[in-house]
Amino acid sequence: MHDADSLIDQLRPYVASERVLDAIAAVPRECFVPAPLRDRSYENRALAIGCGQTISQPLVVARMSEMLAPGPEDRVLDVGTGSGYHAAVLARLARHVWSIERHDRLSRRAAHNLAAAGVDNVTLVVGDGTRGLPESAPYDAINVAAAGSSEGLADLEDQLALGGRLIAPVTEPLQRLSLTRRTRPRTRAARGGALRPARARRLS
Repeated sequence: MHDADSLIDQLRPYVASERVLDAIAAVPRECFVPAPLRDRSYENRALAIGCGQTISQPLVVARMSEMLAPGPEDRVLDVGTGSGYHAAVLARLARHVWSIERHDRLSRRAAHNLAAAGVDNVTLVVGDGTRGLPESAPYDAINVAAAGSSEGLADLEDQLALGGRLIAPVTEPLQRLSLTRRTRPRTRAARGGALRPARARRLS
């Protein structure tokens, strides 16, 4: 059985941020993995959690968190709660995380998982993540778990604070991580000019 230390050793060649590595090490991944797979909790791979979903591969969580770079006082929106694992890592890096999931069953299970892991600065919401959570906006950072087209991110981009970042796996032309940053206040007349791509990285 792998442990947290061996997982961090696997991630270190690909992740430069010690804050992110510390957050990964501090989150007990076994709390977010179904009991039959618990002996595989610290493998660097995605694992099935039900409802056709998976708990993300730790390397993907670490790379996305590093690129998003949430600060200790940041307000973060996490789209696609799943098991709650990614939200738990973000919660170690930010002041508060709002996490939205369309499957009520997964959201209820995530609440149990987060409590078991001792995470108390995550608010869980059941709903359509593509619409974001405008009632709690603006956010300093938005993390999107599921891959999709960049055009489908417009509602989420509208909820970024000035200087806010959004990271998402996008599928065109090849799947990659795309980071967008809001560089000036949004206006009704010209939303498009207020955002710029900050970085893109292939998922492999």
